[in-house]
This record gives sequence, C-alpha cells and structure tokens, in this order.
Amino acid sequence: MAAHIPVMLCEAMGLLGVHRGGVFVDATMGGGGHTRALCEAVREEGRVIALDKDPAAVEVARHDLGPLYPWLTIIHADFGQIAQVVGDLVLGGVHGVLMDLGVSSMQLDPESGRGFSFQGDEPLDMRLDFSTGLDAARVLAELDEEELAAAIRTYGDERYARRVARAIVSARHKAPIRTTSRLAEIVRSVVPGSRDGLDPATRTFMALRIYVNRELEVLEAGLRGALAVLRPAGRLVVLAYHSGEDRIVKQFMAAQARGCTCPADIPICVCGCRPTLRPLLRKPLRPSTEEIQANPRARSCRMRAGERLEECDEHGDV
Repeated sequence: MAAHIPVMLCEAMGLLGVHRGGVFVDATMGGGGHTRALCEAVREEGRVIALDKDPAAVEVARHDLGPLYPWLTIIHADFGQIAQVVGDLVLGGVHGVLMDLGVSSMQLDPESGRGFSFQGDEPLDMRLDFSTGLDAARVLAELDEEELAAAIRTYGDERYARRVARAIVSARHKAPIRTTSRLAEIVRSVVPGSRDGLDPATRTFMALRIYVNRELEVLEAGLRGALAVLRPAGRLVVLAYHSGEDRIVKQFMAAQARGCTCPADIPICVCGCRPTLRPLLRKPLRPSTEEIQANPRARSCRMRAGERLEECDEHGDV
C-alpha cells in the first residue's frame, strides 16, 4: 500500500479510547493509515471494520492489510450505509467510530486516474466509485451557470464562484471540458492567486469532488448511522477539512447533546427527546504546526468528538 500519513493520529486514537479487545469502525478507510493503527491497538482480541466507497482502495487494503490482521473486516460501502453494514456484523454496538472525511493521499495522486488532482492531466471524473453517478465532466457540461456558481460557492467556499462558472460556460461552448489540466487553466484565468500560495484551482476542484460524490448528504446519513451503532459510552470522532462538512458535524453533535427539539418559546419540553451524545471537546482540535509541515493535508483539519450516552428507557430516564 502506498505510504499514507494519518492526520492527527494520536489525537484520534486518544479520543476514541482505543483499547485492546475493542470493536472499532473506520468509516472512511482511504489509504488505510487509521485502519492500521486501530488494528495494531485492538490486537487479535478485538475487531476492526473498515469501509470505503472506492473499490480500488478496498482492493489494495485487502491485499496489504487483510493478511496482517485477520481481525480486520474490509467492506466496499459508502459510510452513509454504516448503520446497515455494521448492524449486520456486530451485536451490541461498537466502542468507537472514526470518520476522516474528504479523500486520501492515495486518491489525490495525479496518477490515480480519478481526476481529483490538477497537478497532472487526467480525465475529469472525480467519482470515488466509477460505477455510480455522473462524472465531473458531465456535471460541467450539463449544469447551467447559476447551478455551477452555487455548487462552487457552497462546496468550495470560492468567493469568485460566479467568475469561475461564467468562464466554464464560455469555455465549454468552444469544446467540452474533459481533462483536469483544461479545467485548472480555466479557473486560474479568472481567480487571482492567494497570499498563502494556494493554487487558484483548489477550491473549484474540491467543490466538484464534493458535488459529484454527494459528500455532504452522505455525511448526514453517516453521522446518524454512527450514533445508531455506538454502544453506551462509545465514541465518535470526525475529522473534517471543509467548512460545510465541519458545520454539519458541529450542528449534529450540538443537536444530539441538546436532545429537546421544542421551540425556544415553549417553557416545558413536550417532545420527550433526550440527549444522546456528550461532546468531548469545547472547540475542535486543530493540527500542530509541526504536523502541518510534515503533512500539508492536515492544514485545514478540524477534529470533533462525542461520547454516546447511556441508553434511556421509554420515559427518557437514564
């Protein structure tokens, strides 16, 4: 397996409470860095279940990690399916679920054929699973200017989204946009460089990847599913790299910690909902300067964590 540096590995393992004999889920296996660490920690007395939507990542992990760790189960599945997949494998719930969102270094490799990177010249696909959904080239060909601008602004936090959308529509009238190099050239022609040296094409490429793979929609389903498979005192740890992702995680954890869904102007709770998650951090953890220097992918990471509360009876009492 290609070298993959897990982001904030020590922090993630600590917050998950990883221990020998435990049962843990890596819901976003990717390059397998966190998966390997979980397997090393739980040993043969425990169990690790790793999910990934990318069949290539699954194949590599089964070849490289499977023989080393017989207690590892690797499944080709979207992490939005975690409740169904893990529920069929484990009775009584798991001790922890880890979600490292976005894509792995392996998938960002210019030679991967995915089209995530603008460093080379690849077909503009961007699907984690080639067998499902529209590829990025078709998205660029079919969305109108308004839809493109909205997607690039929402999923990429691109302040020049309107300019980029207009340039894409203009360019596709001349010839279809089918390669990463052409798209990057179009974006760079209308987006000025930033002081931090970030390539002007970065945000547009991220936006397209998130849009193509429906990542924010899947995240919402995945968070609900993770909570469903956690046993009492089980831990959920999420690493997010995009403001939209982090916002969803923050709001989910806050809502689960609050429990009650009654309007603020109702003095007495009538919904009967009780808290299901206890936040473990007052604010998200960020990577150290040293880690960012060693692993630039960690630069925008925000880590949040929560602990599943004890099961409640029908009256909501613990």
